Amino acid sequence: MAARQIPIQEGLFTWPAERPQLVGSRCQGCGEVAFPAQASCPACTDTRTERIPLSRRGRLWTWTIQRFPPPAPPFKGPQQGFVPFGVGYVELPEGVRVEARLTENDPAKLAIGMEMELVIQKFDEDAAGNERMVFAFGPAA
Repeated sequence: MAARQIPIQEGLFTWPAERPQLVGSRCQGCGEVAFPAQASCPACTDTRTERIPLSRRGRLWTWTIQRFPPPAPPFKGPQQGFVPFGVGYVELPEGVRVEARLTENDPAKLAIGMEMELVIQKFDEDAAGNERMVFAFGPAA
């Protein structure tokens, strides 16, 4: 039996979906967009927010390469055999900057302002053997 894929946290992105999207919120009072979705506006505190799908593409606002294992907890990856990974902020057309893991860890292949696209990838497995999926951004094709 194939492993079941489940989101690392419900409500962060549409899943399963052929073209998954992050789920944010828009304030009906001031128009502020937030990610993850919020019950109240982080700008004006209005509680009239609506959930909205966010764009799949954005621009790399800034980035770095994590070259050593972060402390565990909260890091759940391997301490032995650690593989460096990219992490950055991607600015979406809605005006929100999303902090995310990057699919690329080669600094020569990353540049501020480059177009990035949302991907869903395996993060780890839970105790039942389900693949826990997480969002990331990679260079747009």
